[in-house]
Amino acid sequence: MKVLILGVNGFIGSHLTERILRDTSWEIYGMDLASNKVAEYLDHPRFTFVEGDISISKEWIEYHVKKCDVVLPLVAIATPKIYVTDPLRVFELDFEENLRIIRQCVKYKKRVIFPSTSEVYGMCDDEAFDEETSNLVTGPIPMQRWIYSTSKQLLDRVIWAYGAKEDLRFTLFRPFNWMGPRLDSLNTAKEGSSRLVTQFCWNLFNGEPLNLVDGGHARRCFCDVEDAMDGLMAVLRNEGGKADGRIFNIGNPENDRSVREIAEMMIALWKNHPLRLERGIPEGTMVETHSGTFYGKGYQDVQRRTPSIRRMQETFGFDPKIGIEASLKKAMDFFVDEHKALEKVVETE
Repeated sequence: MKVLILGVNGFIGSHLTERILRDTSWEIYGMDLASNKVAEYLDHPRFTFVEGDISISKEWIEYHVKKCDVVLPLVAIATPKIYVTDPLRVFELDFEENLRIIRQCVKYKKRVIFPSTSEVYGMCDDEAFDEETSNLVTGPIPMQRWIYSTSKQLLDRVIWAYGAKEDLRFTLFRPFNWMGPRLDSLNTAKEGSSRLVTQFCWNLFNGEPLNLVDGGHARRCFCDVEDAMDGLMAVLRNEGGKADGRIFNIGNPENDRSVREIAEMMIALWKNHPLRLERGIPEGTMVETHSGTFYGKGYQDVQRRTPSIRRMQETFGFDPKIGIEASLKKAMDFFVDEHKALEKVVETE
């Protein structure tokens, strides 16, 4: 099987590349703006990488949509700060550029596996979010934070319609707070635009307090990327066509924690970490901050985001096992290594 991964150097793309090359005989054709996260695979005989921008390299993309069996358009802006500060950029990339690729999949009758998002559920008040029955509830128009959620939701609806009217083979998957090595980069953390674990790691390494936005009471269900890849690979293999025309939440409801609890766990891990002890960095503290101050006007949060994974369990036997502490430790150790590498670069400049 030939797989086209757009955004191959991202968090999901790099881990998926690792799994495919390790566990299958499939070929991968990948594009991204950089190759640092997939550098070790650049010479692999079943991996072809091209550096490019999906908004520019349109001919290459269309050629490879025709050439490949399955397409994963993973390119998206997925950082809350940018939803608020540059919503049009989010819409143009996350919706408009990806819509063009979806239409090519329709034209050439290719299977597409599209990354939806847990954010489409918004402020749904269901105890656990169901892929086909839960309402998708977002906030008022001035809360521009929702442009990411609604861009993804509209593409979900377009893809579903193409499946019904044009026989597009598709699967939508919704990641629920996947985390682990290669999630974002410490460079983005310096801009205050990364996701939670990356931001907290950067703060700890630099002896800065962890910001608990609106008290850190919001809860999320975190899923280790290794468990997540088990689920995504099952969708890709699609034995018996079980994934066709369906939506799947991929997450771990057992790892339900508040942002405050995550901060406390990371401070506890940091307390005895060799890097902290070696350099005498403070143990870590927490401060409360208002969301409008941290993210900017137009931000709105949800207090709970819990997936139902019944469909993944019944269809593929999905069984996430990695606990939150083990996952946080893996992520922290990765960022320690990245932090040291960044320091070496600075020293040589």
